[in-house]
Amino acid sequence: MMAAGLSASDPCSFSRPEECVVTHLDLHWDVDFEARIIRGRVRITCKRSPLPAPHTGRNIPLVLDTKELKIKSVTCEESKKPLEYEIGETVVPFGSPLIIHFPQDLSQNIVVIVDYETQPSCSALQWLTSEQTCSKKHPYLFSQCQAIQARSLLPCQDSPGVKMPYTAKITAPAGLTVLMSAIRKGTSYGSEDKTKTVHQFEQKIPIPSYLIAIVVGALESRVIGPRTRVWSEKEMVDAAAYEFAETEEMLSTAEQLMGPYVWGTYDLLVLPPSFPFGGMENPCLTFVTPTVLAGDRSLALVVAHELTHSWTGNLVTNKNPEHFWLNEGHTMFIERKIAGRMKGEKFRHLLHLGGWNDLLKHIEEVLDHPFTCLVLNIKGIDPDDALSIVPYEKGSALLMYLEQKLGGPEVFDPFLKAYIEHFKFKSITTDEWKAFLYEFFCSKKTILETVDWKSWLYLPGMPPETYTSGKYQKKEPQRTTKEPRVRCIHSLQLLWLKTSI
Repeated sequence: MMAAGLSASDPCSFSRPEECVVTHLDLHWDVDFEARIIRGRVRITCKRSPLPAPHTGRNIPLVLDTKELKIKSVTCEESKKPLEYEIGETVVPFGSPLIIHFPQDLSQNIVVIVDYETQPSCSALQWLTSEQTCSKKHPYLFSQCQAIQARSLLPCQDSPGVKMPYTAKITAPAGLTVLMSAIRKGTSYGSEDKTKTVHQFEQKIPIPSYLIAIVVGALESRVIGPRTRVWSEKEMVDAAAYEFAETEEMLSTAEQLMGPYVWGTYDLLVLPPSFPFGGMENPCLTFVTPTVLAGDRSLALVVAHELTHSWTGNLVTNKNPEHFWLNEGHTMFIERKIAGRMKGEKFRHLLHLGGWNDLLKHIEEVLDHPFTCLVLNIKGIDPDDALSIVPYEKGSALLMYLEQKLGGPEVFDPFLKAYIEHFKFKSITTDEWKAFLYEFFCSKKTILETVDWKSWLYLPGMPPETYTSGKYQKKEPQRTTKEPRVRCIHSLQLLWLKTSI
């Protein structure tokens, strides 16, 4: 049963974008390292549905997601008057809805200003003391909003189905660098306090809230390509510049597969070791773990994965967390295509075989758990609790299977580019993806009708086809022995890379 108050369009959000949708955010933040909070305001532009809310007699409200935020005031920019608002009941782990009511005489397009501050326990922010950094001299802050942590950083419609551009003005201690998932627009000293600097940013392309990102620290950068800098603390920056020197080649290869890179800058930030992921695809500024600084570029494929998200995930986004495989399955599949074009098609298939065996091992361990379905049912469930290798590898396996079934890369690659072009700037469901697949391959409908869609998308466990000798084949009715597995696949990948460089 769905938790009370959660949206019908996204089981992990309170927002009602079909009634009133956020179309732009303007952030004004002051970073306070001593208190471990961000205080300031967010200027929210929204558009309401022209239809009145049913049975209430009021105009349709704006419903935002929040989590432990201290809301100080809510004001209408046009009238300069306070707006009536209420904070709904807390639903763990989703937080509380902030419901903002509008008077009858306001237009459909409204700008709301919310003054607020975060809590030291904000789940989207990690505050590091100077002792936790490489230099041991300055504090450090970074964010991680995926999957549903943006609501602890700002009041927003925290659903991947809602995408909006944003601007930001960030005040931080002088001497520290501020970066965001946006284009840098300049830095100046505060008008009154010379111990602080003000940094401005602009992200013109609509993005979901989970891609809003910020980092504040003692950072240096090196130029490693015509549109790329690598950022990190001074102690790691040269090693990072060497490790990621192939980024422009990866980026150009990705453009061949998916069309132009539309975000302008593609920078990389190497974070402190406490960063909990391999990478995070924040637009204009990919976050990367320092554990990939191997010294021989053997682990740099994590960059291929994250930059692929610039198309599959950031440009075309899953509509809600139940369709997360659309992001990660396409990204894993295309990441390996990039590797194949750079290192050879055999290396691509080696990577795919490794992924297949990882998937087999994972599903053997958890058996027929419902989270091993590609399309999930996570009503009332934290999407992080459903996260696994499945959307990555089972999703990639489906795409590889379709590529082979429909005629190979020369037939399937044009579909990938058309898919991006057709759905760019939008958030979609699996049904929309499938409908476009059928539309693009209308001459091959009889082939598509032989795909066991129910098993691939909606049933738990391994796919209905098995991957052996580089090809997908129908599973045998009964299997008495386990399929051979590459158990040292990571070592084989490293060996291949080192002998190919």
